[in-house]
Amino acid sequence: MFSWLPCCSSTSNEKNAPTERRLRANDREYNAQFKYADNVIKTSKYNIITFIPQNLFEQFQRIANFYFLVLMILQFIPQISSISWYSTAVPLVIVLAFSAIKDGYDDAQRHISDRNVNGRKSYVVRNGSLCEEDWSNVKVGDVIRMMSNQFVAADLLLLSTSEPYGVCFIETMELDGETNLKNRAAIACTQEMGDDLDGITRFDGEIICEPPNNKLDKFNGKLIWNNHEYGVNNDNILLRGCILKNTRWCYGVVVFAGKDTKLMMNSGKTKFKRTSLDRFLNILIVGIVLFLIAMCLICTILCAVWEYQTGRYFTIYLPWDDVVPSPEQRGGRQIALIAFLQFFSYIILLNTVVPISLYVSVEIIRFIHSLWINYDTQMYYENGEKSVPAKAHTTTLNEELGQVQYVFSDKTGTLTRNIMTFNKCTINGISYGDIYDHKGEVIETNDKTKSLDFSWNSASEPTFKFFDKNLVDATKRQVPEIDQFWRLLALCHTVMPERDKGQLVYQAQSPDEHALTSAARNFGYVFRARTPQSITIEVMGNEETHELLAILDFNNDRKRMSVIVKGPDGKIRLYCKGADMMIMQRIHPSTSQIMRTSTNTHLADFANIGLRTLCLGYKDLDPAYFSDWDSRVKKASAAMQDRESAVDALYEEIEKDLILIGATAIEDKLQDGVPEAIARLSEANIKIWVLTGDKTETAINIAYSCRLLTDETKEIVVVDGQTDTEVEVQLKDTRNTFEQILALPSPLGGKPRIEIETIHEESEAISSARSMDRNIVTPDLKSAEMAEHESGGVALVINGDSLAFALGPRLERTFLEVACMCNAVICCRVTPLQKAQVVDLVKRNKKAVTLSIGDGANDVSMIKTAHIGVGISGQEGMQAVLASDYSIGQFKYLERLLLVHGRWSYIRMAKFLRYFFYKNFAFTLTNFWYSFFCGYSAQTVFDAVLIACYNLFFTALPVLAMGSLDQDVDDHYSLRYPKLYLPGQFNLFFNMRIFIYSVLHGMFSSLVIFFIPYGAFYNAAAASGKDLDDYSALAFTTFTALVVVVTGQIAFDTSYWTAISHFVIWGSLVLYFLVCFLLYEWLPVSWIVKTSSSISYGVAFRTMVTPHFWFSILMVSVVLLLPVMLNRFFWLDTHPSFADRLRIRKKMGKKPSAKDDKKTAFKRTAATRRSVRGSLRSGYAFSHSQGFGELILKGKLFKNVENLRGKNNSNAKIHPTSDDLQPMLISSVPDDSQGASSINAMHLPMGTRPQNVPHTLNVNTDDWSKNNQT
Repeated sequence: MFSWLPCCSSTSNEKNAPTERRLRANDREYNAQFKYADNVIKTSKYNIITFIPQNLFEQFQRIANFYFLVLMILQFIPQISSISWYSTAVPLVIVLAFSAIKDGYDDAQRHISDRNVNGRKSYVVRNGSLCEEDWSNVKVGDVIRMMSNQFVAADLLLLSTSEPYGVCFIETMELDGETNLKNRAAIACTQEMGDDLDGITRFDGEIICEPPNNKLDKFNGKLIWNNHEYGVNNDNILLRGCILKNTRWCYGVVVFAGKDTKLMMNSGKTKFKRTSLDRFLNILIVGIVLFLIAMCLICTILCAVWEYQTGRYFTIYLPWDDVVPSPEQRGGRQIALIAFLQFFSYIILLNTVVPISLYVSVEIIRFIHSLWINYDTQMYYENGEKSVPAKAHTTTLNEELGQVQYVFSDKTGTLTRNIMTFNKCTINGISYGDIYDHKGEVIETNDKTKSLDFSWNSASEPTFKFFDKNLVDATKRQVPEIDQFWRLLALCHTVMPERDKGQLVYQAQSPDEHALTSAARNFGYVFRARTPQSITIEVMGNEETHELLAILDFNNDRKRMSVIVKGPDGKIRLYCKGADMMIMQRIHPSTSQIMRTSTNTHLADFANIGLRTLCLGYKDLDPAYFSDWDSRVKKASAAMQDRESAVDALYEEIEKDLILIGATAIEDKLQDGVPEAIARLSEANIKIWVLTGDKTETAINIAYSCRLLTDETKEIVVVDGQTDTEVEVQLKDTRNTFEQILALPSPLGGKPRIEIETIHEESEAISSARSMDRNIVTPDLKSAEMAEHESGGVALVINGDSLAFALGPRLERTFLEVACMCNAVICCRVTPLQKAQVVDLVKRNKKAVTLSIGDGANDVSMIKTAHIGVGISGQEGMQAVLASDYSIGQFKYLERLLLVHGRWSYIRMAKFLRYFFYKNFAFTLTNFWYSFFCGYSAQTVFDAVLIACYNLFFTALPVLAMGSLDQDVDDHYSLRYPKLYLPGQFNLFFNMRIFIYSVLHGMFSSLVIFFIPYGAFYNAAAASGKDLDDYSALAFTTFTALVVVVTGQIAFDTSYWTAISHFVIWGSLVLYFLVCFLLYEWLPVSWIVKTSSSISYGVAFRTMVTPHFWFSILMVSVVLLLPVMLNRFFWLDTHPSFADRLRIRKKMGKKPSAKDDKKTAFKRTAATRRSVRGSLRSGYAFSHSQGFGELILKGKLFKNVENLRGKNNSNAKIHPTSDDLQPMLISSVPDDSQGASSINAMHLPMGTRPQNVPHTLNVNTDDWSKNNQT
């Protein structure tokens, strides 16, 4: 059915998928034959039995672990073992145990989460009674009872509800991020069962429907019951994850359960995430292993040559192993076997070029980095009982946080609070809402600003805030225009009033309607009650009842709604509210130009500061005209052909010549710090894409509010094609337009090469920090160049329908090219699966790290797809948090997570790896040089005990301290100068070039460390004449030189010195000498006589009293450390990086300049906005589907509807209505209005297009009279 959608086309894996699902209510035996999924949710990977084997299997899939396992096995073979087996076995066991404990803990948390979800209670109908069952025990075909504010346990066919006509209300925030209520209805034949448990138990209807799928807004099926068939669609289905609202109870039969539910089908698969550094390390490990094999082959060949030329003549002194056959022959066959065995001996001896301690250290450092995130008090979200800290749910992705280039964000609940507040308004050309000081300047309001006192109104709400006293005074005087303004807001809506604990509360289909009705209430125009025929309001304490004659409901094509009421004075009046472009075109020609101009100016001002605007108008109707119009509407509504167009024409007829009242401005409150966070992230060359289920106008308005779009944005293009061809034409035309605007070469051309400049203090310009690399020329920095040189840039807006085609195989590369040109991309009305597809598109085709952030179940799929998933915690739903790698309390903490913790983690890990490879190559290759002097016998130049201690004790703590604590600049500077983040995005601190440099540095160090002591002790003699030229003296001196040099090197590499750093660095050096003295001097000889250290007993004091030892240490240190120090000083003095300058500035006590610390002012004027592209207005978020108008007029929202109509209860308080003026719904709404937008989108350039005329986002002009006259 949906195969025409590119993203939904079938694959070969789906050919054998079922085409339908059959089930029978209350018949588990019948349903069991189909083996449908039960309602158990399982996100855990292990159980007690499978944990050890499965975890070990997964860990040995890591190439390094498997490599060390093979080495350990080789060490058990005595003929080739050159060092003890436990030197590899103990570190390997520690690594495996550490990882297993971490994996086990993570899986235990998943088990707890699964148990909490599966253990939720539901009530299953069985044998005429309700049985309490866990969610996990609910089966397909079961009938369950739910109550208000409960989560829906599975995908259900609604049978009956507590409300008339089988209506119920749900909140779908966990599915699509929307908090407005949606209505669902039971099929009429099943609604009659009501709350009759016996009748529901006897219900045996058979349901035939589509198989499980991920389409949240579609459902096709039928119910067969009592030999009748009834159609079932999405309006009859409650989906898992929804919350039942304003409905006391309802019954439903389970259609899909567990993993077959639409929520779980949209959740995506959990993928094991590895960082780019991990993948790069795997490549390096392969390269190092090849290098190791090459060294071993060299030693093997030389061993054969030496044995042939020399060794075979001295077998009486150096006998061959017993494994060598016929050793007396001393021929080529024996020598070949010896050389073959020596190959494996050298593999074991030189394996420390890939030390297993590397992975132990990496895991420890990542764990510590996670602790820094978890215990960062500056990312702790204070919110009363819902206060939450930042939390790292994984320890494997920390350094990836310092390399993010693309952030994919949800809107509702992530960028915004989804709380609408009445902020400003314009009435009769006068703007209200601002407050001024004695100089006449506007005072910015904040949480500390004292709001007006509304205690004079008994119906006011304590949470309502307004600051302009002029509007209150005018309202109390009941100025006619202001009176009409508030009456319109109190009457023109579809809000339902309720009583909650004696308090009047409103249930609205959208938060905007709630905010407007609430504003009228607080200003004394209280909406009290409604029936299908009337609306009751209270005006300054006096109750008024208005007959409700008609509701002209909202839809996305009309972008407005109207009500026609008959007031207590007998006048029939139409009240209309809607998008400004719709209302201003329909005002009366006699409206004064001053009124038009001032209202338009105020609308532009409101839109400029990100408020969602809405125009208001009214019109008095002649009773005779309305009666005639009403009869014509009834006739048009009954027509079999062209019904919608006929009714639309009658809409247009009556909604003309309106009297303009004014406009409202609602603020969709952003979360605290969102604009500043987005501005900082943008400065850090991070592209932010907003993927939302909301509509286009709302998303664009929020994008302006949070600075994702700014006045400097040169072009905004809306792609809204409805066919594959239209979308293709739009994308290609947009690409050409963007290339002209940005003056960039074709994306298919060569990549520019841009040098990352250093920062010169006199210019105060900020570029990328090169605290470790100088004069780096890096390809593919086009986006960085754009961010640096383009003050405006371009933006793309695309809706879900068009996105379905853009993500197809044929257009996805074109879409990606266009999107990557943009500073901002906004995808509207997208499904959860489309969010994941957009993320996957970037992830597959761009060599960039992606991050997804969201707060609801509709974001789970993209959170799992991205390299890094971040969940917003503290919200009602926790699915996003449970699926995420990191969780934070609010979006603003993402700035600190990336720019501070992510950047530090990347820099620390890069420095750690550079140093680690350096120190291990310096250590291992010393044995390689010694091979040339020991007959290629795989004899080590170092003591076996010191070898075991080298990576575990002598060098472990300093490198762990640097990897955990080091920082080039503090967190304050990291946030103030976001461009410091840039090197991580292009992996400038650890790449193949830097790795090769570290290897060469280590190789050169090993040469110096071996040959200087070798030369110093060659044929040397003490002053007493005693020979110093022995193995033990050389071994002790070279190892001491090695420890001193690598300790000095890490001292140079450490940028941030703490007490811990001093303790572990100098303490490790002291520990080395203590171990040497203990091993060679202080322990009894009998304790070490059976170890390899026995030949070196007494060497420490004997060697240290000679000048040769100290000369060797001094020479090695000078040759290896002095050039490093001079190099650092040279670059610091002549080409300091920006991080270097910041450190020097801080050490010198200089305060940052005011302009550095000052944030960009977020201010837009109407003139500026119009000079760029007119004005973007009308972000009013009417409900995305048809309103409650039809339900209200048919009485479906009311209890005891017959009594309300006054037919059976004469004592009931009834608001009469004339029989000839029965209210009716005057609206015909398409099923799917996703593509609608109140902004005139860029339409297809069909036919000839003027040359050199870029497409622009056409918006409202200031002169509405011309449109009206046409």
